[in-house]
Amino acid sequence: MARTPFRVEVLTPEGEVFNDEVEMLSTRTGVGSIGVLANHSPLLALLEPTELRLHRSEGDIVAFAQAEGYLQVGGNHALVLVQEAVPADQLDRAALQERVREADETLQRGEQETEEWRTAERSKRRAEAFLAMGEGH
Repeated sequence: MARTPFRVEVLTPEGEVFNDEVEMLSTRTGVGSIGVLANHSPLLALLEPTELRLHRSEGDIVAFAQAEGYLQVGGNHALVLVQEAVPADQLDRAALQERVREADETLQRGEQETEEWRTAERSKRRAEAFLAMGEGH
């Protein structure tokens, strides 16, 4: 069954990653998974590292490893603002494992609740989420 398309933009600090019409967007917020269709109620949500799935049609899905960020929905438009968005087919498992190792080292030697410690914690959580996503593709 065809759904009404709506515009989705995915932006990172480096620039635009995706800008096209889709039939559905699915991701994970701080309170759970969410699917967004056209005419969705206005929404502002905090995003967790996960797989961002953009359904152009039933069989055409664009997938990204999505870092933490924000989702804003309104007026048949969704804006995904994230620290990082990597196409699923471009995930580098070795580089992600190295990010986890480096973060672990920082967490073990660092003082808890410092900015360096919090940054390492976010980096580890993001890399682990990306690794989990890579296992499914």
